Amino acid sequence: MALKTRITELLGIEHPVVQGGMMWVGRAELASAVSNAGGLGILTALTQPTPDALRHEIDRMRTMTDKPFAVNLTLLPSTNPPPYAAYRQAIIDSGVKIVETAGYKPQEHVDELKAHGIKVIHKCTAVRHALSAERMGVDAISIDGYECAGHPGEDDIPGLILIPAAADKVKVPMLASGGFGDGRGLAAALALGAEGINMGTRFCATKEAPIHENIKQFIVGNDERATNIIFRKFRNTARVAKNSVSDKVVEILARPDSVFEDIRPLVSGAKGREGLENGDIDHAIIWAGQVQGLIHDIPSCEELVTRIVAEAEAIIKQRLAGFIA
Repeated sequence: MALKTRITELLGIEHPVVQGGMMWVGRAELASAVSNAGGLGILTALTQPTPDALRHEIDRMRTMTDKPFAVNLTLLPSTNPPPYAAYRQAIIDSGVKIVETAGYKPQEHVDELKAHGIKVIHKCTAVRHALSAERMGVDAISIDGYECAGHPGEDDIPGLILIPAAADKVKVPMLASGGFGDGRGLAAALALGAEGINMGTRFCATKEAPIHENIKQFIVGNDERATNIIFRKFRNTARVAKNSVSDKVVEILARPDSVFEDIRPLVSGAKGREGLENGDIDHAIIWAGQVQGLIHDIPSCEELVTRIVAEAEAIIKQRLAGFIA
């Protein structure tokens, strides 16, 4: 038995398992391991300091896998935005075939990527945003439930509702994201109307993830309650792991007169990168989702993807079939 879906056909991958684009984590070491395991590995464009550095990382990726891979380009509102067009051009110049977009007003980027024959997956957190992206011409949607690490949007709709609600209306292939970490999740996603899963936190706890072992063990040791919601008052809600830093951010933001400048030193991207590299779990915020409660080991990406698919196949073929009289 093999799990063949519109996602595997569209992306040219063996298994309907996609690695999420993750700041500081989506590097060639991890992405190539996921692709080599039969899933879709994703490089995170803005992890690289310049568009030329992204070109180099794409070249490095190609020395590590000959399987399909993607690049994530996340678009965030900013007073001093990165040179998105230059990063996009680096992706195009490098001959990348698949891009995951996320965030703010992607139309310009979708148009240019599609004009160069690139398949676009757009990640979003609401059905209305998924339908808007579909109208823009994207090839697939990744729908992100409230359980997820990172930015779950402002509607707080969990995957059990959001995935089928989106599947009822979205016509292009759809990935389910947020809260996925094992074969049960993959089988459930398929039952809810998705055609594959996107995993971030689960891939952080793998041998190939380019982060410190202490951070991986921290994720394994946490349960599903060990996250904090921050930035809600700025309408930029984020889910991160519970540690002393995120607890402090929650405390500060609970004050009625607090402003972003009060927490800026605690949540800086550079500080987050340092924490992932030095292994100090209380150095900075750590992005992680509620799926921590389902993560109990640190396998290789090959072991993880193979296990997830085998579990899902067994659930579909044996457990669920057994309920039919």
